[in-house]
Amino acid sequence: MMLSRDGDWAKMFTRRAMVLGGAQGALISALVGRMYYLQVIESERYKVLADGNRISVQILPPPRGRILDRFGQPLATNKQQFRVLINPEQTNNRVLDTLNSLSSLIELADYERERVRKEVGRHRSFVPITVKENLSWEEMARIQVNAPDLPGVIIDEALTRNYPLKEDAAHLLGYVSSVDKADLNGDPLLQLPGFRIGKAGIEKIQDTILRGNGGSRQVEVNAYGREVRELERREGEPGEDLLLTIDERIQTFAGDTIASHLPVEEQSVSLNVMDIYTGEMLAMVSTPGFDPHIFSRAPTPQEWKELSTDPRSALTNKSIAGRYSPGSTFKMCVALAGLENNVIQPDQPVHCGGHTTLGSNTWYCWKKGGHGSIDMANAITNSCDCYFYEVARRLGVDRIAAMAKKLSLGELTGIGLPGEQRGLMPTEAWKKAARGEAWMQGENLNVGIGQGQVNVTPLQLVTYVARIANGGLMVKPTLVRAHATTAVAAAAIARDNADAAAAAMTTIPSLGIPQAHMAVIQRGMFGAVNGGGTAARAALQIKDPEKKDWKMAGKTGSAQTHRVKRSIRALGEVKQETLPWGLRDNALFVGFGPYHAPRYAISCVIEHGKAGAFAAQIVKDVMEETLRLDPSRKPRVEDQVAAITPAPTPAKNPS
Repeated sequence: MMLSRDGDWAKMFTRRAMVLGGAQGALISALVGRMYYLQVIESERYKVLADGNRISVQILPPPRGRILDRFGQPLATNKQQFRVLINPEQTNNRVLDTLNSLSSLIELADYERERVRKEVGRHRSFVPITVKENLSWEEMARIQVNAPDLPGVIIDEALTRNYPLKEDAAHLLGYVSSVDKADLNGDPLLQLPGFRIGKAGIEKIQDTILRGNGGSRQVEVNAYGREVRELERREGEPGEDLLLTIDERIQTFAGDTIASHLPVEEQSVSLNVMDIYTGEMLAMVSTPGFDPHIFSRAPTPQEWKELSTDPRSALTNKSIAGRYSPGSTFKMCVALAGLENNVIQPDQPVHCGGHTTLGSNTWYCWKKGGHGSIDMANAITNSCDCYFYEVARRLGVDRIAAMAKKLSLGELTGIGLPGEQRGLMPTEAWKKAARGEAWMQGENLNVGIGQGQVNVTPLQLVTYVARIANGGLMVKPTLVRAHATTAVAAAAIARDNADAAAAAMTTIPSLGIPQAHMAVIQRGMFGAVNGGGTAARAALQIKDPEKKDWKMAGKTGSAQTHRVKRSIRALGEVKQETLPWGLRDNALFVGFGPYHAPRYAISCVIEHGKAGAFAAQIVKDVMEETLRLDPSRKPRVEDQVAAITPAPTPAKNPS
């Protein structure tokens, strides 16, 4: 019996040992299999995860592309700047004490200190925070000398946007500023701290081209995220340079001319110069301007208050967003509508007795006693209101509106700048839809002299006069010449545009206005400047012997901004000089030159400038300078690119 039991125990032990061994073998096999899966099959995946903990990939911002004028002169560039940063970790958690010490060396506003304090709480302690940018050399030197007493303070170099023309081109170029939440679109560059994008003007509409593509750098970091060493760097692609149609000489001259004619508190002006065949804008000035540099660093509360409350609307680009009654500059449009619809002939006289009566209402001519019997060209020359009251009465507003649309008035020009306004050219249907009222016959008379509901932008005015000057070609304003790689910029600078007018004749659509009609208008505008008309102050006085006989044609305009009560009018002429600035009439002038071979159109609107004759004086100076420089006919010799040289001619075979 004992042997039998011992044999049973032995058999049972053997079976258990085999089961245990099998379980151990299965477990070992599972572990080996898992290790093989993790170390061989999934090795790449876990290597990437491990590197992700060890390696940090950072995006490098590219240099922003430059903005250049038509001859390659810089309008917006990048320049090295010094900035001061603070590393909270290295201040031994005494950031405020360090800021106090720093403020004894450089000026730190309360809002700057508050911003730093907030950012300290948002970032990890070893991440540097920008305290102030655009340090002067003296400020940087003071900080460096006192560096031992400023733990955690770092002087760093970076690129910042620079605008050489400052206020003179601020509205045109716009500015760059920090990225807002609404700007995020998935581009990693936009998430970089301190990265700036275009927020207005050319900087905004061409931002993607100017921005470029970011580079990258790989750095090894420790478990706390601190950088140990750089492993790899790949530089990004700089943004493309942009070549504009603007001539910085004319842009600057126009700004200086406005400043020389008007006191600072009355400088609320738009002035535009256009090539009548190519549509290229040579100047687009809006005053008052602003210093675009302040938006790169964010304006102080005081700076923002001054800009946003300026009664002259310093933040508005008046060339595209200012809406003004065109006044008498609109009379050429009414005349063309009259000719097109055969309601009047060029030599058909209209009597002006100083006023026009319709029903119980009376409309006055600017000249007391009137102009007597007057035809179309002379009515434009002398700006006779009664003549255009009569033509507008015969036409009606809808036919005037049709011609205005042809000439670009009350229509978007398509220049592409953000914030462009359409203006308004009323019609009978518009009034019915907008006000639920029928159009009144008397309203035609107001429209006939560019008053009433009509309002246009200065850019529309310069396009309008360009279409008159070029004989009725549908030219449109443009600002961008090319994305200026070196070859493109060089070609643009060296190109002679003397044949551009001939080329335009075959490539630009016609408005379908007979040349004979345009000739009448041009003759009337010539007389306004050179024939004893209302724009005599715009007569050119060019000193260049080759251009001394060149003339300008033009038209003045004055538009009421506030209605003058009949009781005040009855007391006699209301003198604009006696009125407060904000109650004076707007002053306008449009013109083109040279008259014998038109090439440049110009418009000027002075808010509350009293009378069109004042605008004419500014335009005279700017047109003279434009004709002297003549930028669209020949290149700017001193700035031609030497790289453009013809290939050597192969030697001829003697045979």
